[in-house]
This record gives sequence, C-alpha cells and structure tokens, in this order.
Amino acid sequence: MADTTSTAGSTDALSRLEQEGEIAADYLEGLLDIADLDGDIDMDVEGDRASVSVITEGPARDLQRLVGRDGEVLEALQELTRLAVLRETGERSRLMLDIAGFRARKREKLTALAQQTVQQVKETGEPVKLQPMTPFERKVVHDAVKAAGLRSESEGEEPQRRVVVLP
Repeated sequence: MADTTSTAGSTDALSRLEQEGEIAADYLEGLLDIADLDGDIDMDVEGDRASVSVITEGPARDLQRLVGRDGEVLEALQELTRLAVLRETGERSRLMLDIAGFRARKREKLTALAQQTVQQVKETGEPVKLQPMTPFERKVVHDAVKAAGLRSESEGEEPQRRVVVLP
C-alpha cells in the first residue's frame, strides 16, 4: 500500500502558506488604501514560507516610504503583517514581505558579498567576520555560503549579530 501521508502533509502545508499569503494580502491592501498608495500585491510560496510583494507599475518612489531607511519600515510592516496572520490563524507566521523589490535587490547584493567572502576564505584559509546584519540578511548569506560548499555561523547579540564564514 502506498504511503500518501507525506503528500497530504505537503498539500496541507501549501494550503496553510497560501492562506497566510491571502490574509497578508488583505491586510496590506487595507494599509495601502489607508495610506492612499498605489500598489499591486503578488503572493507566492517560497520553500517553507509565504512570500508577499507589494509592487507598482509606476515610479516606486511612493512605495519607498514603506521601505524606509535600510528597510526599517519594511521590517516593521513585515512584523505587523505577521501579527495580522497570527490573529486570523492562531499560528505564528514566517511570512516574508518585500516592497518595491527592496529585498530582491538586497538578496542579490548579499549573495555577491557571500561569494566574494567565500573566495577570500578559500584563498587565505582564515575565517572572515562580516558586518552586523538583520536576520533576513544573515539567512541570505548563510544560504549562499552553504551553496558554495563552506560553513558559516552567526555570533554576537542583536543588533550586532554577524555572520562568520569559516574555512
């Protein structure tokens, strides 16, 4: 007899993540209306988390206010959106929010930084400590380092927590 438990479990997880995305999209649409900002909501599931992006056809200048300096406002909006999902579902969400492509651009830069650091560590055989980063930034760097075949770890306390790339 075939085991369908894993298929049913992955279908349930996908449904749950899609529901998180829909709740987040409704919350963000309300927020955009209140702020009188134009933006379209794009939902997806990436790996084991829902991903919601606010995008615009026109200039992203208006949406930049929702990103803030170094993504500070975006981080706060992500937490508020996660709380809205928690209120509806009763479960903590790991939802990822992007506005005007800020995180996508950040991911590209961090991946390039990780690749340069990996090359440096391979050449010198010495660990390299990077500048303090947010949890999102550290995750991107850890993933890129792992993909390049090296190890990394985080050290320090927030907000000074940083990635160390190991030989």
